[in-house]
Amino acid sequence: MKTFNGYQRADGSVGVRNHVIVINAIGKLAGFTRKMAQLVPGVIPVVHQGGEAQFPQDLTQTVRTLQGIAGHPNVSAALILGMKEDNLTHVMEEQLNKERHHVKVLCLDEERTITEMFKKGKKWLKTAVENRRMEKRVSVDVSKLIVGLECGGSDAWSGITANPAIGCFSDYFVKDEGTSILAETTEAIGAEHIIAERAVHPKVSAKFIDMVKEYEERIKETGQDVRSANPSPGNIAGGLTTLEEKSLGCIKKGGNAPLNEVIDYAEPPTKKGFVFMNTPGYDVESVSGLAAGGAQIVLFSTGKGSPTGSPIVPVIKIGSNSELYETMAEHIDVNAGKIMEGSSTRIEMGEEIYNTVINTASGNKTTAEKNGNQEFAIWRLAETI
Repeated sequence: MKTFNGYQRADGSVGVRNHVIVINAIGKLAGFTRKMAQLVPGVIPVVHQGGEAQFPQDLTQTVRTLQGIAGHPNVSAALILGMKEDNLTHVMEEQLNKERHHVKVLCLDEERTITEMFKKGKKWLKTAVENRRMEKRVSVDVSKLIVGLECGGSDAWSGITANPAIGCFSDYFVKDEGTSILAETTEAIGAEHIIAERAVHPKVSAKFIDMVKEYEERIKETGQDVRSANPSPGNIAGGLTTLEEKSLGCIKKGGNAPLNEVIDYAEPPTKKGFVFMNTPGYDVESVSGLAAGGAQIVLFSTGKGSPTGSPIVPVIKIGSNSELYETMAEHIDVNAGKIMEGSSTRIEMGEEIYNTVINTASGNKTTAEKNGNQEFAIWRLAETI
């Protein structure tokens, strides 16, 4: 079995990073969140615009996402900023404390002044950063890892090089009792039957088909028919001609392992092995959902050089062609273009990706981390009320 050096958490999970974060429960506190994080070096702000004026389903998803981020294995401590009126902050605090996470809540309207809130927050964050320094990495089995599988800006080579190489990694990883989560429901439309046939049980298959169908119906309600053409101008520019062509390439990231579970956005898997998460095709929201669901690392294939990162999760970029890797080396970690050049096979690239995952889990920084790419957004299901 492979091992990596990670941070053992009180709830039994293992982190590959040791962040101290500030996160806002509601959108109107985004500015305060950034200012609070700036008070203590090394603290990361995680900001969003949700939590208010949302339909119940959206609000539930927002809460699940925020709890997943604040209680993530890669987070040593989280300061949550909210207001009494939002009905979110203390609910999250109670749940996270039950799960033995290190969290602190400050509500703006529970403090006498804004200055006092910042003073309290700064004191707590400084202590959290000091405590973080005492937390050391330990050797852990790779089965403790959850790896998200994502793509952004596919080109004509993505389904031939980068995505199949990630699929090889996923199969190796699942054999080692790791958990890989394939995301982006839009990327399965037109190829959903192939994944459904791999389900371990008819109920899992039916849930997956229903999820894709529901997603497509919601798209149709906007007046769009995604099966009639490729929905992304960037994909067309990259050489893809139809939605099915893109989907057949995208699902290759999931390899050939059985589909053990289908989960909702930002929902933690309850099964090990190969899992599918319901997320949008927009990579920032999708990566955020994977992180909130517990993925400690995300593999991100790209044929266009997307710089998308995450505030708390290392995002490993895998380029589909060598020209991209050469011109955008500061954004790409692995060059899968070696497959089309004949200098590497898909199996060899899968092994290279696996080694990169282990090294990243043990502390090596990704290009997205080095560049400070910390995008975060929560998938919104309906319009603002």
